[in-house]
Amino acid sequence: MNEIRELYHNHAGTLGYRLISDLLERKKVYISYPTTYKYMHEMGIQATLQKKKLKYVKGLIHKTFDNLLEQDFSATAPNEKWCTDFTYLELSNGKKRYNCSIIDLYDRSVIASKNSSFIDSKLAIEALKMAISSHKPARGTILHSDQGSQFSSVAFTEYCKENKIIQSMSRAGCPYDNAVMERYYNSMKNEFINHYSFDTDELLNEAINDYAFVWYNYQRPHSYNNKLTPFEARQAYTRQTI
Repeated sequence: MNEIRELYHNHAGTLGYRLISDLLERKKVYISYPTTYKYMHEMGIQATLQKKKLKYVKGLIHKTFDNLLEQDFSATAPNEKWCTDFTYLELSNGKKRYNCSIIDLYDRSVIASKNSSFIDSKLAIEALKMAISSHKPARGTILHSDQGSQFSSVAFTEYCKENKIIQSMSRAGCPYDNAVMERYYNSMKNEFINHYSFDTDELLNEAINDYAFVWYNYQRPHSYNNKLTPFEARQAYTRQTI
């Protein structure tokens, strides 16, 4: 119970019983999900719930693509299938900011994350540039998104074509078709963003990068990876292919 309390408070009360149990296991403390839940209930602690999401209206569609994933979010190797999406963020003065991230479906790692004052095709392209530059995918990587105008714009579709990226799109109005991105953004807000205020873009950018590229990729165990972090899952793949 002391270990549970320490993890809970070290992460500002944002962790649920499953993630706490997974983190305890990494410290050689083995207790089941139900037992962890029971102890947290006895201590009167629970994960802080996420705030209700803001709604936004998408622009006009320029071009749509077939859904190549059909909710199959598995991949046999890195850089085989990527997912991307946008989310809203907010500075302490109420000004809106936007994040575009890209997830590699092989290990659920965040391979790109960019913030901007505008939710447009330029932000989507900047995120994709980051992913291509850092991971250098071979020809034919699938990039799955929703049908937002940013991803269906001429600028974005041409950039994908130039870099041999194959676009895939969710059905209109079906968030389950991009559930991996939904889950990532839920975790990011529930575990971190909703608990702090950010006075400047610099502080917000630093916080997002720290969450994505330190905590989420290197420290946070993921159920999809059999409780390995994305980094550990990637290491395991590299060892298998050597």
